Amino acid sequence: MASKLFVGGLPYSMQDAQLSELFAQIGQVVSATIIIDKFSGRSKGFGFVEMSTEEEAQAALSLNGTDVGGRSIIVNIARPMEPRDSRGGGGGGFNRGGGSSDRRSSGGGSSDRRSSGGFNRGGGRDY
Repeated sequence: MASKLFVGGLPYSMQDAQLSELFAQIGQVVSATIIIDKFSGRSKGFGFVEMSTEEEAQAALSLNGTDVGGRSIIVNIARPMEPRDSRGGGGGGFNRGGGSSDRRSSGGGSSDRRSSGGFNRGGGRDY
């Protein structure tokens, strides 16, 4: 089932219907979708087209390099989506504390001075 195509380098003003019309010259288009940024609501400049047969999808590869709206488009057979890491995103942080756990104060006492939090505070080296 290699009838799904990745199409990149699309003009940002292009709509799904226009993408479908472009590939309809080659064969029957099952679906044509331009990927939209969920935050800005604008096109990301790429999309996916599904042709009715693998043969039509292979023929549609001939559109690779075609000038559309002043941009040279890229047409490839779409790869299956890889599973994402389920741990969520992010990571990182602000290094709160850590480092040496026995930092002596310079005031003559022998208190165990640990970090009080904040941005990169207290995470020192053993001297």
